[in-house]
Amino acid sequence: MSDLVNRAAEFARKAHDSTGKTRKFTHDPYIVHPEAVAKTVASVTTDETTIAAAWLHDVVEDVEGVTNEQIKKEFGQDVAGLVENLTNPSKKSDGDREKAVRENREHTAQADPRAKTVKLADLIDNLTGIAKIAPSFAEIYLPEKELQLQVLTEGHPELFEQVEQIIRTEKALLGEGNP
Repeated sequence: MSDLVNRAAEFARKAHDSTGKTRKFTHDPYIVHPEAVAKTVASVTTDETTIAAAWLHDVVEDVEGVTNEQIKKEFGQDVAGLVENLTNPSKKSDGDREKAVRENREHTAQADPRAKTVKLADLIDNLTGIAKIAPSFAEIYLPEKELQLQVLTEGHPELFEQVEQIIRTEKALLGEGNP
């Protein structure tokens, strides 16, 4: 790994560890998610800026006190720009899920293609197994992500195809279609 990627990985580890948060359904340490996303991104590109952004994609959104300005200072404008593209503008506290999903999708539509590649890797990790882990949530989440996929066509084509297949498979497990 490059120095930039190593620094991003370490920053993400420290930031996420400081929250004590775990993954919603698996209760794994949160860092397993950014690590999985970064590994997936690294499987399709050697661009260190994109891989660093994959490690950092959730820190501004999920870690209180971490700002995009801090990311810019630590990792430069290019990484910070990608992280900003990957940070949902809606707040969970707003309470209107439909509006938030629409707002986040519109934000993602404007993202750099490299950020869209990271978002595809994020979806791969978040969607895989969701129908078995949390079927009632999957019924809501899968259609939302299917709509989001429409704005991710500029991301890496292999990852795009993987997300399409995962959505089909997960929906079939819910009894909504054929894999």
